[in-house]
Amino acid sequence: MNNPLRTKRAEWLVTLPSFLWLALFFAIPSVIVLAFTFHGHDASGGVGEWSMSTWRELVDPDYPAIVWNTLRISFEVTVWSILLALPCAYAIARMRTRWRSIVAGAIMLPFWTSFVVRVFAWKTMLHPDGWLQACYLVWLRTREWLFDWLPGFMQNFLVWVGFASTGPVDPASSTILDSEAAVVLVSVYSFLPFAIMPIYTAAEKFDFSLLEAARDLGARNFYAFRKIFVPGIKQGIISAILMVFIPAIGSYVIPQMLGGTNCVLIGNKIFMRAIQNRNIPHASALATLMAVSVLVPIALATLWKRRQDSRDRKRLEEQTARLMLSGRSA
Repeated sequence: MNNPLRTKRAEWLVTLPSFLWLALFFAIPSVIVLAFTFHGHDASGGVGEWSMSTWRELVDPDYPAIVWNTLRISFEVTVWSILLALPCAYAIARMRTRWRSIVAGAIMLPFWTSFVVRVFAWKTMLHPDGWLQACYLVWLRTREWLFDWLPGFMQNFLVWVGFASTGPVDPASSTILDSEAAVVLVSVYSFLPFAIMPIYTAAEKFDFSLLEAARDLGARNFYAFRKIFVPGIKQGIISAILMVFIPAIGSYVIPQMLGGTNCVLIGNKIFMRAIQNRNIPHASALATLMAVSVLVPIALATLWKRRQDSRDRKRLEEQTARLMLSGRSA
């Protein structure tokens, strides 16, 4: 009887520091931020009395577009990061043990430099007279040519979601700096290590003999990669998506330095309300709105995953019962 009690006490003692850390630096600050949203704005820059005026001020026609652009750009950054991280993690996992740590360390090497310094370096590289700008113009003209071949309803849809724009490409105004393309490019560069490392950790534990067996049975390389390797590291991919999508939504430095006035995201609005306007309740309401926009998709994904696991478990139990009944009848 004492062993289970001792085990539970030991578990609580081990996990108690983590709970305290989360309570002090996550739960309590989140409750304070949420409480600020139910206060009015003080003219001196402080927090006023209890009021719902802050939430009424959020009825702004610009905010839905800003939230949509934030979610859309974060989704683009996440997709590009996962697409680049998958082959990279696969290649690292197939290396010899000695080279794995070297390459993984090289991937994390940029974090030894200040994040602001790296963004400044990208700002210099994206100068309108640089070679990246020339490549960007070629890409815009190619996209314009492909856009003209699409049906009308597809063109209208791409323009509506913000993936395309009408009108010819103007080299004078179509610069990669101070644009959404610069924000996506530098965000992918900044968050790519956060996608590579979880996928690499999962790929390192993957049994690559399954791929060889699939090839022996006639499967092509890409088919085996897509049908066997990717499902086998699903947990690593989910972790990578969360580690890229969440910081991309709250990103402030990259849109501020590289997006200009053409790419204002929710993080920039929070900075403007908190620092420039000194409206703490309004900034807290925007931060709460951003947190909800992150937590709702995660909750839906978690609910969907639980349902899928439950269905798979029931299917496995049914198959096991059928095999047992067939074995008894035989």
